[in-house]
Order: sequence, then structure tokens, then C-alpha cells
Amino acid sequence: MFALALALDQAPLAAASEFNAGGELLRVLLSLAGIIVLIFAAGWFSRRLQHGRGSGGRRIRCVETFTLGTRERIVLLEADGQRLLVGTGAGGMRTLHVYAPGADETGHLPQPTSSPAAARPAFAELLARWKIRS
Repeated sequence: MFALALALDQAPLAAASEFNAGGELLRVLLSLAGIIVLIFAAGWFSRRLQHGRGSGGRRIRCVETFTLGTRERIVLLEADGQRLLVGTGAGGMRTLHVYAPGADETGHLPQPTSSPAAARPAFAELLARWKIRS
């Protein structure tokens, strides 16, 4: 009976002495690396799903935005094939300019080659000059 109690007393000591700290550290580090990889994979996958959706039949899209101040912003929108320059701020939204339907990316209409027209600076150029001054 005493021998059985002595054998039972030594069993936990034998299990405790077999603890492998290096193996446990490796297991924890591999688990941590796996979780980090899963986080990055989830972020990549969510971005892929957002880009895959595309415009999906939407009639309005934001082409570009430009921040003027803490609450003021200029937004270039394309709605039904027409471009609009909209200013937003604390007072609401206001249409600043409506581009002609045939305008290119810079906002210029194609000029006929037979009659030279007076060159007017584009709105983008005026904004660029204004940005340089401030």
C-alpha cells in the first residue's frame, strides 16, 4: 500500500520534469505567425472583394477629391457620362462647374484644327496656380 502511494506521488514529478520549454515556445511562435498570416489574408481578401464589385451599374462615381481645408473639399464627379465639379463644406454642397459632355480628362473640348481659338486656361490649371500661391 505504501509502495502504491509512493508510485502515485512520483508520477506527477516525472510528467513535470518532461516539460520542453523550447518546444512550447516554438508552438506559441508558430501559432502567433499563423494568426498574423490570417489577418493579412483577410485584409487582402476583403480588398479583392471591394475592387471586384467595381461600379456595378452605378451611375455616379467619384473621379477625384481635393481637400481645401478642415471641412472644405472639391469633388470631381462623373454622373451619366457628364462631369461635375462640386464644392462641399460646412454650408452644404454647391456645383462649381459642369463640364461639357465631350470634354477629355483635362476638361478641354477637342479644338478644331481649321480655326485657332483663343487659349483659355483650364480649371485644373487655375487650381494648380492657386495651390502654388497658398
